Amino acid sequence: MTNGMELFDNLHLAMFSGKGGVGKTTISCTFACRWAQKFVNEQILLISTDPAHSLGDVLQVSVDDIPRPIAELPNLLVRALDAKLLLQKFKERYGQVLELLVERGSFVEGEDLLPVWDLNWPGLDELMGLLEIQRLFNEQQVDRVVVDMAPSGHTLNLFGLMDFLDTFLHSLELFQEKHRYISKTFAGSYTPDRADEFLQTLKAELSQGRRLLQDPTHTACLLVAIAEPMSWLESKRFLEALQTMQVPCGGLFVNQVLTSATDQDRYQEQQLLISQYKALASGKPMFIVPQQDEEPLGIVALSHLIDQIHVPQLEPLSPVRPLPIQWPEKIPPSFGDFLTQGRRLLLIGGKGGVGKTTVAAAIGWAMAQQHPDRKIRMVSIDPAHSLGDAFGLSLGHEPYQITANLRGQEVDSDRILDRFRADYLRELAEMMSGETQTSEAIEMAYAPVAWRKIVEQALPGIDEMLSLLTVMELLEQQEEDLIILDTAPTGHLLRFLEMPTALADWLAWIFKLWIKYQNVLGRTEFMGRLRILRQRVVKAQKVLKDPQQAEFIGVTLNQASVLAEQQRLFKSLQEIGVSQNYLVLNRFNSTATINCDRASRDDYETNFPGLTMVRLPVLPRSVQPLERIQAAGACLF
Repeated sequence: MTNGMELFDNLHLAMFSGKGGVGKTTISCTFACRWAQKFVNEQILLISTDPAHSLGDVLQVSVDDIPRPIAELPNLLVRALDAKLLLQKFKERYGQVLELLVERGSFVEGEDLLPVWDLNWPGLDELMGLLEIQRLFNEQQVDRVVVDMAPSGHTLNLFGLMDFLDTFLHSLELFQEKHRYISKTFAGSYTPDRADEFLQTLKAELSQGRRLLQDPTHTACLLVAIAEPMSWLESKRFLEALQTMQVPCGGLFVNQVLTSATDQDRYQEQQLLISQYKALASGKPMFIVPQQDEEPLGIVALSHLIDQIHVPQLEPLSPVRPLPIQWPEKIPPSFGDFLTQGRRLLLIGGKGGVGKTTVAAAIGWAMAQQHPDRKIRMVSIDPAHSLGDAFGLSLGHEPYQITANLRGQEVDSDRILDRFRADYLRELAEMMSGETQTSEAIEMAYAPVAWRKIVEQALPGIDEMLSLLTVMELLEQQEEDLIILDTAPTGHLLRFLEMPTALADWLAWIFKLWIKYQNVLGRTEFMGRLRILRQRVVKAQKVLKDPQQAEFIGVTLNQASVLAEQQRLFKSLQEIGVSQNYLVLNRFNSTATINCDRASRDDYETNFPGLTMVRLPVLPRSVQPLERIQAAGACLF
């Protein structure tokens, strides 16, 4: 029996992305199982580039950076990319020649660069993911690859790295050109060396990788969505971005669709949105994935799901008559008063799609209503913003006055990066070029130009660092009494929380270089500004780790895979030293029992010791966005 998915059988690379929590991992696993069952003589690789992957939770197997076959499907290999391990392999393969090239294009010596490999690189997950996908195909290790990608914002960062890598390669070529020029000037001739060979190889690999990612014949990014307004809005923005990047979109999967009007409120909303998704698909293949009675976990359940995927009906079903709106009652316990408790910063986070933004918006609204004399700001630091969508507003980088004492903001990383360039990066590029050590003609032609090109290029994947700068500034300005962060999904939330240490380590490395070469470099005033920056980073880190000033609030759903990720996040926060007192169980249904494997009353104390579970009931769908936020706030406090 065919269901239309044979349209994708010509592909060799299928990449699944979409808004967090729409079921990317479930659909990518299902897709990989279908390929493995159909192409039994081919080797299929399923990989995840998400730093907080849940492949193992969905497949019910142990997954790490080593590709391992699935027992039921031996031609299906599963692997979760480990960015730090990939960086070490990259260092082993290219480290020495890269250090040589940077040495030729800067004032540093090769030994000065050794500590860099051990630092925490902003954007490392996206960079290593892109390079590994390209390597797998360049070396033809497998026949087909299915990629379970990070949520849409960080997927776009990964694709954006193609342009950055081209610029970086050109800068390395300028470093080498400077070396050639000096050799010809002083030795009268130049003999190509291993750096020339490396540059030719890297250029060919990057060019081939770009062709692969932009080849609509064999490659497609497949969008996974759900029939909810916020998912539709983010899907629209994502498809527009893919078109700009010239990454082919192969189709759309609308997941968790009700097959009958068992929940009339949600059913009506879905039917209206399915027709909007059809228009958004604009002729591309679109598939409906029915809502399952139980979360599909394991190969048997996923194989059963394959046969249920189908194209939508030609005409949308007639919407049912709207029901009277039934608002849920509050279920104790609830939140305390964060302002009275002295909190300055709340971080709202969890797995993608659990309702982080709704909870962040509800807390902001409720706190503003309870304390009309205090100022509250809600800030989205997720590169795929939806804070404005939650309020039915168009938010941007400049704070928007929602009420007299409540403002909302969606951080524009490009704006923050422009300021960071002006304040630090351009002068750092001049310093790294070592321009005072060579003649002016060589300086203008090679090293300074190369370093400027690097810092002027868009730098995808450094959202966490730019978000940290935003939070630092807000805390320092003290214009608001309470700042509420709507954070990126789990993996990149942890990267954000690690960023103060990472940025401080990078600055410490720069200071060591300057101390060694200060007689040549000068730039005492610039080093003073960098020291102040490091002091600001350390101060912000102290606030993040001060339980009196900052607190993390987790949001989860009553699903095994979601609770498993939340448990891992809880342990990571304890290790980092960030305080957490509450866990919000969103979309709570009083008729359903809490998942017995993860959150029964006994297991809850074991898995989330010391946390108060706050239940946020299912909210009506057919209401205005602000009404939902107000109702959520009333239930949480």
